[in-house]
Amino acid sequence: MNKHFYQKFVASALALIMFLGIFAGVDTVKAEAGLNVNADGAIMVDGETGRVLYQKNADSPLGIASMTKMMTEYLLLDAVKHGKVKWDQEYTVSDLVYKISQPTGLSNVPLRLGEKYNVRELYEAMAIYSANGTTIALAEVIGGSETNFVKMMNDKAKKLGLKNSKFVNSTGLNNKDYNGEQPQGTGAEEENVMSPRDVATLAYHLINDYPDVLKTASTPKKVFREGTDDRIVMQNWNWMLPSLVYGYQGMDGLKTGTTDFAGYCFTGTASRDGKRFITVVQNAKDVSGKNDGYKARFGETKKMLDYAFSNFTKETLVPKHYQVKGQKTVPVIKGKEDQVKIYTKSAINMIIQNGGKQDYKPVLVLDKNKLNKNGELTAPIKKGEKIGYLTVAPKSGEKVSFLTPEGGQQVKVDVIAVNGVEKSNWFVLMMRGVGNFFGDVWHGISTAVKGWFN
Repeated sequence: MNKHFYQKFVASALALIMFLGIFAGVDTVKAEAGLNVNADGAIMVDGETGRVLYQKNADSPLGIASMTKMMTEYLLLDAVKHGKVKWDQEYTVSDLVYKISQPTGLSNVPLRLGEKYNVRELYEAMAIYSANGTTIALAEVIGGSETNFVKMMNDKAKKLGLKNSKFVNSTGLNNKDYNGEQPQGTGAEEENVMSPRDVATLAYHLINDYPDVLKTASTPKKVFREGTDDRIVMQNWNWMLPSLVYGYQGMDGLKTGTTDFAGYCFTGTASRDGKRFITVVQNAKDVSGKNDGYKARFGETKKMLDYAFSNFTKETLVPKHYQVKGQKTVPVIKGKEDQVKIYTKSAINMIIQNGGKQDYKPVLVLDKNKLNKNGELTAPIKKGEKIGYLTVAPKSGEKVSFLTPEGGQQVKVDVIAVNGVEKSNWFVLMMRGVGNFFGDVWHGISTAVKGWFN
């Protein structure tokens, strides 16, 4: 790995860690007190909103190995969605793909030089069996070459807000495993790196933008090239799928990764009782600090998921049509009424610590562009017109942390006018003006008279 690049990453990561530590959410603090994940980096988030529930070295760039393939999956599914690639599209094996697919020491299915394979079977081999040769094949399908595809990976990382990530190949292999044929512009000793937060963010986008990925990721076993000499049974490396050796109820994704550089890594996701969580462990270890492989990464993942399902619940913090005490109306000028009632258009639901509902308060924010300097609205106002928004915040003053800005928007709801307020006609407005004038005059006279006798 490029030493200068790594040092720069570490420096920026430490700055981010200090910043984020100041603004850690109340439930995150509680979770960190109750969990001790044995890994170089880890994170646990709500799969629906991306709310961060636990984090450890969340912004430190670490090795990811085959978890890299989640980005390849994302770009493939995006290309299919936009009609750039078709599932039945055929691919002819290149020299590089043939060479990479042959070593039995790497995760692979056998691919024949010059043989044609369709995109779907290449994708299934990558998503289920973590096949490296098929991953490069897909990179060539999408980008024309793996070199071009790596650029696409890094460009997409920027668009998704992955600030502590760098991709040097599509597979997660050590670049040296390419035997000098790694993507152009990358060194033989370079590695793919991501922070736990970035891995979770990628997984969050993957399962929410393309939820069908879970149908493939949750396939415990599938036969590649049935009826041919290349037939191979692909058993999913995610051994936490319910029917496999470390089976976990509700587990349906997402991606493992293992290299000497990265250690044993795993991005897991499970759904139960209307709740979904995403977890990430990088270089997982046992309680003694030793890296004991599969057991460690799945054991630490189970620890986090058990904690999440037992200690967090989805609560309605703000019901639909909620009115904030003392702020149920907004004054109106130039209208037939002098105020308008306001309430929330919809409810706010959020994953929180059990019994923690009372720890949150509603926060009303009115649209400053619609208010005058006295905090008044100007008629006419339509029924259902947006007047501002309402969100929730911990009473302690701490901040709720989300993976993405979009996630944070899910706990903001529009505040709207309950009824319309028509604008008064010119005569009524004129008479009000006259009344106000004489009212001001009388107030001035009475004040002066009082002053004579003081």
